[in-house]
Amino acid sequence: MAAITASMVAELRAKTDAPMMECKKALTEAEGDMVKAEELLRVKLGTKAGKAASRVTAEGVVTSFVSGTTGAMIEVNCETDFVTKNDSFLALANAAAKLVAEHNPADLAALGALPYSQDSFGPTLEDVRKGLIGKIGENMSFRRFKRAAGAAKIANYLHGTRIGVLVEFDGDETAAKDVAMHVAAMKPVSLTSAEVPADLIEKERSVAAAKAAESGKPADIVTKMVEGSVQKYLKEVSLFNQSFVKNDKQTVEQMLKAAGTSVHAFTLYVVGEGIEKKVDDFAAEVAAQVAAAKGAA
Repeated sequence: MAAITASMVAELRAKTDAPMMECKKALTEAEGDMVKAEELLRVKLGTKAGKAASRVTAEGVVTSFVSGTTGAMIEVNCETDFVTKNDSFLALANAAAKLVAEHNPADLAALGALPYSQDSFGPTLEDVRKGLIGKIGENMSFRRFKRAAGAAKIANYLHGTRIGVLVEFDGDETAAKDVAMHVAAMKPVSLTSAEVPADLIEKERSVAAAKAAESGKPADIVTKMVEGSVQKYLKEVSLFNQSFVKNDKQTVEQMLKAAGTSVHAFTLYVVGEGIEKKVDDFAAEVAAQVAAAKGAA
């Protein structure tokens, strides 16, 4: 009879999300045959097994595609950083960006329905995604995309595979590329102070008010302190008011004016931003499973 190792149990659990003790039992019954053990779990546990589609995908890549005055950027997520280096996963992500640019899908569902074949999977992008989940053994998902098309030019910048920027502009391409790099580094939330979302301003105002109240100064002074903090925040998070990363003696707005360039919009994607990652305490889980097994004995 084949020896059932801890790594085999861990591998089966990763594929099925089944409890560790159940994985060990299935492997024992299947005499170490991973495929047979997985099938036994699916029969025994039903929908509790094979839960790849429900696992959190907080890793991933940002890819982009630009052709003339049309550009697209997409975030494609997976479960672990290891998969972000997988050639099939990267091919899927790059193909998705191109499909967005060329077909202008209305939403993620429409994107998934577009014709695409890869790794013997197809005939749609969604079919390829599902096929690669089975092949690679990790959940993966298309999270969001942005398409820009029209009279404006498009500049894009990817910082590795985790940060992506699209800039819509008129004027000098080098200046626009510099702005894209600046956005990746400084992460502004809007073009101007007037466009900063109201909820962000109120959050900053609340924090500033709490700090100012601790100063013990008169109410009128506290009010001025709060307003000063808010105005400082607005300058720090609006692109045109930020100090240009390549020359902190001028703002981005001043740099663009000197270059005869106008930026109309930008989009910034950071992989996993806003996704709550699940942290597994593997040692604690093993201890709990062993304790439960002893209690049942």
